[in-house]
Amino acid sequence: MTRSRIALLCALGIDNFGSGLFLPLALVYVTEVVGVPLAVAGTAVTFGTVAGLAVPPLAGRLVDSVGPRAVVIGAQLLQAVGVSAYLVADGAGPVVAAAILLAAGQQLFYSCLFTLIADVAGDVPKDRPFAEAGMVRAGCFGLGGLAGGALLASLGAAGYRIALVLDAVTFFAAAVILGLFVHLARPRHRHGEGSARVLRDRPYLTLILFSGLFGLSLDFFLIGLPVFVLDRLHGPEWLPGVIVALLTVLTAVGGTFALRLTARLTRIAAMRAGSALFAAWCLVSAGVLLVPDDWRVVYLLVSTLVFAAGDLVFGPRSGALAEAAAPPVARGRYLAAYQYAFTVAQVLAPAVVALFAVADWLPWVVVGTCACLAVAGLGPLGSRLPASAVAPGRS
Repeated sequence: MTRSRIALLCALGIDNFGSGLFLPLALVYVTEVVGVPLAVAGTAVTFGTVAGLAVPPLAGRLVDSVGPRAVVIGAQLLQAVGVSAYLVADGAGPVVAAAILLAAGQQLFYSCLFTLIADVAGDVPKDRPFAEAGMVRAGCFGLGGLAGGALLASLGAAGYRIALVLDAVTFFAAAVILGLFVHLARPRHRHGEGSARVLRDRPYLTLILFSGLFGLSLDFFLIGLPVFVLDRLHGPEWLPGVIVALLTVLTAVGGTFALRLTARLTRIAAMRAGSALFAAWCLVSAGVLLVPDDWRVVYLLVSTLVFAAGDLVFGPRSGALAEAAAPPVARGRYLAAYQYAFTVAQVLAPAVVALFAVADWLPWVVVGTCACLAVAGLGPLGSRLPASAVAPGRS
């Protein structure tokens, strides 16, 4: 492993440790410390996420012009500014401004992160580099979450502000590491047809669509499962945290293992398997409504294993396929466009969670149906994408 690759993983670990400190507490901080009502706070954060939808096209152009490292560094600094803005926010207006800054930084970061990982990895299949990055990020995010909980438990309200300061510092530290120790040898392509080329590439747009159907499951898990467990099942308050912790551990240690288990599968086949596992997770999770109360905790923990398996199988392969299927001359713009698969899912997920107000089973049917559509749609798509991207080494 090269020094640049080690430095990149260190930077990503530091970044995600800081994010784990604050992001899970963002809404609580706004309501408990700033004093903004929950409905207003939720609207502010959602508005920031929607505003971030404008960032990927700009990010793609920047990556293809100046390279991904400079853009990722800029994204880290912008996120540091956004987090710092929360520190001085004293009402709804400043909270909205902070949410927009942070969301813009996050979208800028994710729009160019995988191009940077691919460039640092060099001329090799990107499945393993993406899996390794995912493992480091998941593990460090979980550690950050534990540290944030410890700060709140020991320092109370002051712990929120300390977590915010530390989060800003980690963004800055990650930017410094990237600037000093990550070096790219691959020359950048400065000319291309731009985003119009992406819009004309129907197979790639289809890949974005079906990846978004998968991505809905990820966001639904994060924000919908706590609502289901606490509000609909009236389960113990500690259970959502334990479920997320279990997923974090599995993701942090299982990435490369999942790659080895699915080594004989094409990237499309692995993505279809991951989507099928998510559909199975939805079916199993809805089945908890038929389980006696005394068994529900164990049942939900076991169902998390199904979700984790789907995430581990799909995640690295989808990123590697998106990277390999993009033409080198416009790769930054293609991968930035691919980010919409997950950004749009993030925006739609709260609306799906709201369906719990209609029926306890309805959101599971919606998310499971989307996962099934991904399984069905990805099959024919394989023949329309470059063979070397779908099955590297076999073409």
